[in-house]
Amino acid sequence: MNLLRGIILMAMLTTGNTYGQLSKLEKKIVGYVDARNAEAVKLLEQAVNINSGTMNFEGVRKVGELFKAKLDALGFVTRLTDGTAFNRAGHLVAEHRGGKGKTVLLIGHLDTVFEPNSPFQQFKLLNDSMATGPGIADMKGGDVIMIQSLQALHDAGLLKDMNIIVVMTGDEELSGDPLELSKKDLIEAAKLADVAIGFEDGAGDPRTAVISRRSSSGWKLKVKGVPAHSSQIFTESIGAGAIYEASRILYEFYRQLSPQPDLTFNPGVIVGGTAVTHDDDQNSGTAFGKGNVVSQEVTVTGDIRAISPEQLIQARQTMKAIVAKNLPKTSAEITFDEGYPPLAPTEGNLALLKLFDQGSRDLGFGKVDAVKPRNAGAADISFTAGYVDMAMDAVGMESTGGHTIHETANLKSMTMQAKRAAILLYRLTHEVVQSNSKR
Repeated sequence: MNLLRGIILMAMLTTGNTYGQLSKLEKKIVGYVDARNAEAVKLLEQAVNINSGTMNFEGVRKVGELFKAKLDALGFVTRLTDGTAFNRAGHLVAEHRGGKGKTVLLIGHLDTVFEPNSPFQQFKLLNDSMATGPGIADMKGGDVIMIQSLQALHDAGLLKDMNIIVVMTGDEELSGDPLELSKKDLIEAAKLADVAIGFEDGAGDPRTAVISRRSSSGWKLKVKGVPAHSSQIFTESIGAGAIYEASRILYEFYRQLSPQPDLTFNPGVIVGGTAVTHDDDQNSGTAFGKGNVVSQEVTVTGDIRAISPEQLIQARQTMKAIVAKNLPKTSAEITFDEGYPPLAPTEGNLALLKLFDQGSRDLGFGKVDAVKPRNAGAADISFTAGYVDMAMDAVGMESTGGHTIHETANLKSMTMQAKRAAILLYRLTHEVVQSNSKR
């Protein structure tokens, strides 16, 4: 872990002991978080030691059952869904109805990027505060933070009056197909909610949270040309060939779209020549050609990330227009897949961050700033965009090395984030923000 960040975190933790800005009831909530700290670390160790690589369906379900039992004990109505229709393990969905106030959707995920064949399989303490293990931060630590905050509210007698929906997906790291079925439970929950809070680790820095995520979707470009001896290229009957046309298109993508802030589009794979094959599932291909033969076809695949639905629509329209202006005797088409939608930086999201930030300051943990959208990848919370009034992500652990065998997290940050989350939930549903529920 970065030494400076570690020092800052320890300062944040040690300055919050008196909690002078909290109400008497809020201090009780904080005390209940502390009382369950050892239990939370044990739960994290249990979860990390269950392999739940996305395609290890049995392991994903076991982690779901572990967290399901904790939510059952808090009075949630829980279910593990069947993911057969989208070739995944399924999700954990839980609901608690306690009042007429806001409905808050809490989002986590059960799967990790570490499949059973990974050498990285076990939770391990490195010292009194640092631990490593597969998915410890992304995002089993976040799931435990969620549960620990709910337990504190339950212990304080406050959860009974709250409307909370929990969705922990089983395919965040590798989404099932079709996406409309894979994300159906999450979207249906978002339609019932006023606020969405994600417990991903985000930038791995507890001084930040995410109120905007860019979209993440794919595109495929297919180009055709007229094959012939290279001596005939540029003639009226043969034209420019497929590779020149693909080059023109990619350059124009760059020239026309790269100046747009927070928009990126990356051609990740390109194959071209006289004969081309491309495997969509493996995103790999083969190409055969000769220097003295005009290329007949090219396939290019890539991704595109945009900050808002409007930016994404405009970018796709520009790309289509570029593709349509073909060089002589060539043709091209571009297709886009659905992917993850953008989570735009709305006023509601900013208001939620301000409420979270105020709670953090009142706890003595310091301010919380928004992560720059270019530093935040796609996540499940993006599917709540357009349905909830407020959304925020990255209420997860202090961490480094995500998605690698060096994934490491600060256990003390788990307690801090659970306190922040519990105070936020309390203020959202009892004190600070009042509005009519969607139900």
